[in-house]
Amino acid sequence: MRFIAPGAAARIMPRHSGKLSSKPLERLRVEVLEANLELVRRGLVLYTFGNASGILREEGLLVIKPSGVPYEKMKPQHLVVTDLEGKVLGGNLRPSSDLPTHVVLYKHFPTIGGVVHTHSEYATAWAQARHEIPCFGTTHADYFHGSVPVTEPMPDQEISGAYEKNTGTAILRAFAGKDPKVYPGVLVANHGPFAWGKTVTDAVHNAVVLESLARMAYFTVGIDAQAKAIGKALHDRHFLRKHGSTAYYGQAASKK
Repeated sequence: MRFIAPGAAARIMPRHSGKLSSKPLERLRVEVLEANLELVRRGLVLYTFGNASGILREEGLLVIKPSGVPYEKMKPQHLVVTDLEGKVLGGNLRPSSDLPTHVVLYKHFPTIGGVVHTHSEYATAWAQARHEIPCFGTTHADYFHGSVPVTEPMPDQEISGAYEKNTGTAILRAFAGKDPKVYPGVLVANHGPFAWGKTVTDAVHNAVVLESLARMAYFTVGIDAQAKAIGKALHDRHFLRKHGSTAYYGQAASKK
């Protein structure tokens, strides 16, 4: 997955074509709704916390949860459609307040197709402690090729300015020299986790796994505060058997 440095993003972003009634867009609305509801089913959100979004890059459209709307009342038509600058194009509700963060991630991580933000309990606890999550075992190694990164605390001027956009910028700083393909999530210091994937469904999957990794790591350091991280050979083997060029985990894609 290629990382796009700040300042280069505008050159690669497509403009919205003006169509808001395509079948791909309707499918994405349904997928994004289902992704948001899955966060509830998996216990990653309370009340109206959290949000999930998906993107149609060729059409230049982003679909995201509306702000402050109870999950049990959401329908596909309630989801908000914006362009890739965050301008609302469809829907009668305000988009999630975290929309600017999602936009930054889509611009600078050009092959992701979905973004999820939660305040899931264990991952948020690590974020509040401002600690990355070490890789203690193979479950973690299956998903992250290293510790789960944590951002630096945001400066006061960034908080008082374009806060949500600057949250995205803080994530970009944490990913300097890192490939978002091998780190499918991050902890925003004093805030909570963001996760992403090829689709919004994948992003939810990674958010669920991230919370599980945070929980297991919490118990690990509770049992032994001096617990050591997994060895490189075992870490590499588990990550690469799922994500490497010669990956063999799971079934080969069917040929039609």
